[in-house]
Amino acid sequence: MARDRRLGEDPDYRFSLANERTFLAWIRTALALLAGGVALVAVVPDFGPSWLKHTAGAVLLLLSVTLSLLAYRRWRLTETALRTGQSLPAPHLLQILSTGLVIVAFVVLALLVF
Repeated sequence: MARDRRLGEDPDYRFSLANERTFLAWIRTALALLAGGVALVAVVPDFGPSWLKHTAGAVLLLLSVTLSLLAYRRWRLTETALRTGQSLPAPHLLQILSTGLVIVAFVVLALLVF
């Protein structure tokens, strides 16, 4: 954060707080995906091939880690844009999340069919 203070001007604190709330919401989503992946592998009974269940859990884990890293990147880019008066970055996180969840849904559906 110290690096941000030297860059540009201090933005209206409401915008910074909104940026932080958005970052925390993405982190909560990533934690929920992580918990879902762990639950899928550890708690869900065997009702299909184990490799498919582990694949779905691994995809949820990778999606969680990716989402966490991209959430931080987006927070940093947005904070920089607010301080320098530039345009805000494009919202790509929702597209990444939906694509990953569609993949997991197909894997879980395949678990139910096999």
